[in-house]
Amino acid sequence: MRYRELHRWDLNVEEAKKVQVELRRKLILQFPGIDVKTIAGVDLAFKGDKAIAVVVVLSYPDLEFLEYESHVEKINYPYIPGLLSFREGPPFLKAWKKVKVEPDIVFFDGQGIAHPRGFGLASHMGVLIEKPSIGVAKSKLFGNYSEPPNEPFAKSPLYSPGGKMIGYVVRTKRNSKPLFVSPGYLMDPENAVHFTLKCVKNYRLPEPTRMAHIFTQRLRKSLII
Repeated sequence: MRYRELHRWDLNVEEAKKVQVELRRKLILQFPGIDVKTIAGVDLAFKGDKAIAVVVVLSYPDLEFLEYESHVEKINYPYIPGLLSFREGPPFLKAWKKVKVEPDIVFFDGQGIAHPRGFGLASHMGVLIEKPSIGVAKSKLFGNYSEPPNEPFAKSPLYSPGGKMIGYVVRTKRNSKPLFVSPGYLMDPENAVHFTLKCVKNYRLPEPTRMAHIFTQRLRKSLII
């Protein structure tokens, strides 16, 4: 799969933040209403100084496995909260380049617009790959919310400090911690949570990112450093 090269990756903190603010202007936060037949899940893992990126492609709505691609490379950017796309983006894009079955929507294990500068991993990568993207994070990075009821598929809005709705807090299973779902690119909050819940089976995580996580952990165990 192709992607756009819109900036350098070897940037300092202030330069990286400036890129996020500039690229945020390119965000389209409306789902184009396409007929979704395929979806992808993205996950990254780390071992020593190596990053492991995995992209899994599934059919939709059946969620049958279609393809899996991966890439392993040395980490070239430090861990800085709010700038994870500069650490995780380059290995993801190299895995993405190998994907043959074109996905209609891409799920990321990370934030979309629920981010201090409104431009988390799912938004950043969505702009580069020009695909509808959704961020499904396991913890809150940014925003305010009320705890959703302890019922499967219960949800509550996630708001920015200024009062703008930036996603949903979703409980996929009873007695489990909620997920933080936000639109990345070519996506809106309602469709982001709709597709996320359509991809939940018997587990807390939606199948695209859950299956990608399984593959990253297998690769991590087998990786010799």
